[in-house]
Amino acid sequence: MNRLGKTVASISAIGAVLLLSGPVQAGDTLTRIKERKNLKCGVSDGILGLSMKDQNGRWSGMDVDFCRALSAAVLGDPEKAIYVPLTAAARFSALKAGEVDVLARNTTWTLEREAVLGILFTGVLYYDGQGFLVSKSGGVQELAQLNGSPVCVVKGTTHEGNLAQVFGAKGWDFRPVPLESPGEAIEALHEGRCKAFTSERPQLIAASIKAAGGPDPYIILPEQISTEPMGPVVRWGDDEWFTIVRWVLFTLIRAEEEDYTQTNVRSRLENQDDFAARSWKEMDGLVAKSLGIDPGWGIRIVESVGNYGEIFGRNLGERSSLKLERGFNKLWKDGGLMYAPPYR
Repeated sequence: MNRLGKTVASISAIGAVLLLSGPVQAGDTLTRIKERKNLKCGVSDGILGLSMKDQNGRWSGMDVDFCRALSAAVLGDPEKAIYVPLTAAARFSALKAGEVDVLARNTTWTLEREAVLGILFTGVLYYDGQGFLVSKSGGVQELAQLNGSPVCVVKGTTHEGNLAQVFGAKGWDFRPVPLESPGEAIEALHEGRCKAFTSERPQLIAASIKAAGGPDPYIILPEQISTEPMGPVVRWGDDEWFTIVRWVLFTLIRAEEEDYTQTNVRSRLENQDDFAARSWKEMDGLVAKSLGIDPGWGIRIVESVGNYGEIFGRNLGERSSLKLERGFNKLWKDGGLMYAPPYR
């Protein structure tokens, strides 16, 4: 696919979202959430480590934990989050139409999406890059061996455009095989309909784990072809809601920076001898009044899911089945990119 083809495909996809998403009043999102007494959170249709529903109907994952933290902040209860599974192709139209209040669905932050779709990314919840899952039996060991090959991509993602740019720059050719879900992609890879499946690492690992033969027949190539900063998304036009969602994310990061954990945050913030905690409590009341949420929102956030490091470790890191390294998702003081702006 050449660059013109990539541009046309991108414009067509964006246009489809704009046509399918009816207008919704963006302002007063918090008012509607309080009236309903629930938070509608758009998540994936099943990606291990990010958003997945188990056999008992319980959702888990990094995106899910963010929704729980947001629900705890604005409604006082993490259990009042309702999870709306969305395909990659349907996520933006659902957000624009008001079917969900926030999108927490491993979504890459791009200029085109913000400028054209009328949405805003509130920050980065997870940094990753686009990689390639291949079958060991196929003999592919490096990216160059995919020149001219069919490559599975999930519809509605940035992956096909990234492929076109990188392969085009190298003078390579490829044949995209667009599919609705990672499950369909791993099935197509297993059946030989594509030579590789391309996505972010959590999706690739999760897809291989769920494959019929398990993860052993597959490997992830060492090359990554993009940077993928992924985070929560809201509609344009509601600055108050944007601010709340953004600072819930920053509070999770700040909690790790200052060693607040799920088990110690309440005792520390109630300790009058802890100067840093006392300063946080002073800001808590002022911010709560300004944004229309109940005081104690910071404590509720961290008590509901832990700090950023706890969330990462439980869902993607050393305490999860994915065992991913934190990489860029480490705190700034540990060589990563994660830090929270100051509270005052």
